[in-house]
Formats: sequence, structure tokens, C-alpha cells
Amino acid sequence: MKVMNQLYKMSQLEYQGLLKVASEQVPFGIYAVEKKDYAELRCDNCISITQLKDLTRQFKAQGYKVLANGR
Repeated sequence: MKVMNQLYKMSQLEYQGLLKVASEQVPFGIYAVEKKDYAELRCDNCISITQLKDLTRQFKAQGYKVLANGR
């Protein structure tokens, strides 16, 4: 997992707990992206549905699964 340019190794249970906290910190936007055995916590706050969809498409085009909060 990558958090602020630092890589961490953790169990799936620890990761799920961290995702819960991350999702609470980003009320409208992308809070994490995942790809195979790699995950990255993000804090991409969006101001509109259009911006959220565009950002989501960009990550999906790179092969990531996007975890986001919407309205």
C-alpha cells in the first residue's frame, strides 16, 4: 500500500480498517485506487459529479479499481 509516497505492507484486515477511515475523510471524491496486489490511498476531493466521473475514468483507463464516495 502506498500512503503519501511511503510504501507499507499490511494484512488484508488492516487494509480494510484503513479504507474505512480513509472513506470517512473524503466525503465526495476518490479515497483509494487498487490494482492486483497494490493499493494507494488518495484524497481527491471533487466539486462536481462530472469531475468525479472524469477522474474515475482516468484511473480505470490505467487498470485501477476506484473506491470513491459520491453524493
